[in-house]
Amino acid sequence: MAMNPTIQKVTDRIVKRSKDLRTDYVARMRAAKNDGPARQSLSCSNIAHVIAASGDDKPQLKAGGWPNIGIITAFNDMLSAHQPFEVYPEIIRQAAREAAATAQVAGGVPAMCDGVTQGQPGMELSLFSRDVIAMATAVGLSHDSFDAALLLGVCDKIVPGLFIGAAAFGHLPVMFVPAGPMPSGLPNPEKARVRQLYAEGKVGRDELLEAESASYHAAGTCTFYGTANSNQMLMELMGLHVPSTAFVPPNTPLRTALTKAAVKQAAKTTALAGDDYLPMVDVIDERSFVNAIVGLMATGGSTNHTLHIVAMARAVGIKLTWQDMSDISDVTPSLTKIYPNGTMDVNYFHAAGGMSFITRELLKAGLIHGDVKTVWGTGLDGYAQDPVLDGDELVWRAAPEKSGNEDVLRPVDNPFAKDGGLKLVEGNLGEGVIKVSAVKPEHRHVRAPAMVFNGQDEMAEAYNEGRMKGDMVAVVRFQGPKANGMPELHKMTTFLGILQDQGHKVALVTDGRMSGASGKVPAAIHISPGADQDGPLAKVQDGDIIELDPDNGSLMVEISEAVMAERALPEVDLSANEFGMGRELFAKFRENVGAPNTGASALFGDD
Repeated sequence: MAMNPTIQKVTDRIVKRSKDLRTDYVARMRAAKNDGPARQSLSCSNIAHVIAASGDDKPQLKAGGWPNIGIITAFNDMLSAHQPFEVYPEIIRQAAREAAATAQVAGGVPAMCDGVTQGQPGMELSLFSRDVIAMATAVGLSHDSFDAALLLGVCDKIVPGLFIGAAAFGHLPVMFVPAGPMPSGLPNPEKARVRQLYAEGKVGRDELLEAESASYHAAGTCTFYGTANSNQMLMELMGLHVPSTAFVPPNTPLRTALTKAAVKQAAKTTALAGDDYLPMVDVIDERSFVNAIVGLMATGGSTNHTLHIVAMARAVGIKLTWQDMSDISDVTPSLTKIYPNGTMDVNYFHAAGGMSFITRELLKAGLIHGDVKTVWGTGLDGYAQDPVLDGDELVWRAAPEKSGNEDVLRPVDNPFAKDGGLKLVEGNLGEGVIKVSAVKPEHRHVRAPAMVFNGQDEMAEAYNEGRMKGDMVAVVRFQGPKANGMPELHKMTTFLGILQDQGHKVALVTDGRMSGASGKVPAAIHISPGADQDGPLAKVQDGDIIELDPDNGSLMVEISEAVMAERALPEVDLSANEFGMGRELFAKFRENVGAPNTGASALFGDD
C-alpha cells in the first residue's frame, strides 16, 4: 500500500530537520560497537567483579564466548504494574542459558506510581523521574559488560526514561519486556460516577475508597488507556517488543513464553551474531517515531506523549514538533474507544483484536511505515500477528480479519472518527495541545471569562466555596516544569465536569499536565511558554475573555498587545514547591528544564 502523502511529507521533513543531529548520533553508536563480547575489553580485575556472584554462569562469563544480557528493571511491589517483574530475572537467566547466553541484573531504576502521588506533593517529582530513570539506566549499562539489554518497565515516565537511557547505548540490541494489564475490575463509568458523587458531597470517603479499590485491585497495569498502556502500544509500533506482547495478562504461561522469546531473540542479535547483529540504532529511526505517533492518534493515547516522544526522539538525534503530531493526527482515523475515551478498558481492546489488528489496519491504509526494522527481525508486518501456545511451543497466527467488538475497536474503513483527536492550538497565549476525542463536539468551542488560579488547590478552594459559577475558562498556571515539575492536575477535572453537566460552557487552559484524562472537558494543556517562563499566561486576569477553538487550532485572549505589554508579571510565591518530599533535591532540574514543547527535559533543555 502506498504511504499516505501527509504521513510521508511529515516523515521527510523530520528527516531533513534532524539530519545533522541524527548523523552525529549514528556515527557515535557505530563507533561504540564491540567486535567481541563486551566484557573482553575489561581488565581481569574488572571481570572478576562482574562474575564474582554469578554462580552457575561464572564459567561462561569467564570464558567469554557467550553473550551477556544486561537487565534493567523497574521492579517494585508497591506499583501493581511492576510487581510481576519480581520473578523475571530468574526466568530470563534460565532462558538465556537455553540460548547459549548469560544474563545479569545490571541495575534498577525508580518507578513511582502517579496513582499514589496524584494530587500530592510527591507528584512534583513525577516528570523529573523520567530523566532520573534515564540516568539510572545509563549507570547500570555503563559497566560495559553487556552485549544486549532487556528493559523491564511499563508505566508513565518509566518507559520513556528507559528508552532515553538505553539510547546512549544504541550500539546494543535493546528490547522492552512488559508485564501486562491487571484483570478488569469495576467498570470505568461507575468509578467516574462515584468520584463525581463524592465531589458533590453525595457519598462519603468509604464509598469512594471501595469504588477505587474495586478498580485497582490486582497485579498488572491499570486497565484504563492512560500513559502506561500508551507506552506499551508505542513499544509495539516502534518494533521494540516481541509482537503483540503488550496486553497479555501477567503471571500466565503465555506471558512467560513471550518473556523467554524476548531473551532468545536478544541473545541471537548481539554483535557476536555476525550478520544477525541488530542494534537499537538500526531499529529506531525517524520512521519509527512517525509510526509511534500514528499509533498514538489511532488509539487515542495519552497526551503525556506530546512531551515524552519529543524527548525520546531527541535522545536518538531526531527533532520532532507538536506540529508534526497535529498534522499526523489530522489524517489518522480513530480506531478505538478505550476508557477514558470510551467505556471499555484495554482487556476488551486486546480481546477484540488488539495491537495485531491495529497494526494490520494501519499498514493496509498506508499510515505507518512497514519497511522499518524491528527487534523481531521483520518489518512491521511481523507485528500483525498474535502469539498462542501450542502445548509448550509459542506459535503465531495472523491478526483477526474482523474486530471482535466494534464498540471498542474498528477497522480503518469504519473508524470512530476521521482524525486522531489531538490538536495543536496556538495564539497570543502561546501554543499547547488538546485532546478532543472524548469531548462532545458541542462542548469543544468555548468563549468565556477567565478565572485565574495559581494552582489546583486554589481551584478546589474556589469550587468548595461556591465561587465557580456560570460559563468560565479556568486558567491554572505556574504548573510548568520550571515552576513545580509539571505535576498532573486531575483534581480539577471533576469540578469542571460538574459545571459542564449543569449546562455551562467551561474549559481549562494550563501550563500543567492532564495526561489526556481530562475526558469530557476541553483542556488546552502544556501551554508553552508557560507562566513559569514569563509567558503571556502569567498576565491573564480574572474576567479576560478567552476563546478556545480546537477545530480551528486557536487559543486567544481578547486583549490587545499593548494592554498585555503594560501588565506587570504577577508576584507568585513558589517557595512551597521547593522543599518537602524530596523536592529540594530537584532544584537543578527545575532550573535547567526545557519547555514542554521541547520535551520538558532537564537533560536536553530547549536544545
